[in-house]
Amino acid sequence: MKVAIIGCGSWGLGIGFVLHSNGHQLHYYTPFKEQAQSLRETRTDERTLKGVTVPQEWKFSTNLPQVLKDAELVVVAVPSGVLRSSAKALGAVELEDKPMVVSLTKGVEQGSLMRMSQILLQEIPWLTRSRLAVLSGPSHAEEVARFIPTTVVVASASIRTAQRLQELFLTERFRVYTSTDVLGVELCGALKNVIAIATGMVDGLGLGDNTKGALLTRGLAEISRLGEKLGGQVRTFAGLAGMGDLITTCISKHSRNRYVGEELGKGRKLDDVLGGMTMVAEGVPTALSGYQLAQKHKVPMPITEAVYRTLYEGGDAKEELWSLMKREPKPEGV
Repeated sequence: MKVAIIGCGSWGLGIGFVLHSNGHQLHYYTPFKEQAQSLRETRTDERTLKGVTVPQEWKFSTNLPQVLKDAELVVVAVPSGVLRSSAKALGAVELEDKPMVVSLTKGVEQGSLMRMSQILLQEIPWLTRSRLAVLSGPSHAEEVARFIPTTVVVASASIRTAQRLQELFLTERFRVYTSTDVLGVELCGALKNVIAIATGMVDGLGLGDNTKGALLTRGLAEISRLGEKLGGQVRTFAGLAGMGDLITTCISKHSRNRYVGEELGKGRKLDDVLGGMTMVAEGVPTALSGYQLAQKHKVPMPITEAVYRTLYEGGDAKEELWSLMKREPKPEGV
């Protein structure tokens, strides 16, 4: 099967190894000529996926219609901040046969507060809910590319589409479960990055495992509160997209969001931290969107609020974390 992959970042390249091992033909699109040329010539990108060489069979192009031509599956693996512009570009290409689309992008758009799948449906005229899916779970690209055992969930409004994608992605090293809870899976994937920033703040301040364990648990509780309020399924938040991805992102050395929080905990300024990074920390923009979602739907999310104040209102990481300990006592589960 021809697969078009939109985006040549770490996740776009990482997931390619899964699809390649199942015999699919990979055609990558990037709007950046230098990136496409570099990948064609060197077969590696040390900025995004250090130490990994991609197979010679993979194609890299800046010609989107050519990449999409005859593709049966489109994998969207771009940062959330450029998801809408990427979707518009996809929607402008006329296709005879309508491919399935699976989104790997995690985030909530600022302003509109739309999930990534909602943006794709809004901007791509030929795309339908029944042919759209999202893939999420504890899956750092650095490990997927090295075939370290990984398990994820693919969610679609159509269980047949989810099952078809399960077949396409499933390998001995990459296990895939199915779901129909697109909303829940996307919210988990986006908001866990905010909790990861808070967890990094704990590390930066030199606090302990007790603190971190509590933060992860209460972080999952507030993600679940919002998700259930918006119509997500309870089991999603206890599953791979929820608890699984949250744990991995909050403890991993690969986590860009945890790194941002750690540096903030050490006293560095946000602009300085982000200025030294080569890849996107999705939790930074999502902290604003998550805060706005919580306010809009009147859902208490104290950890998200603390991260929002640290990032956007000049709050002190230490004071914000201590403020969580001073909240009014209440029963667990509230």
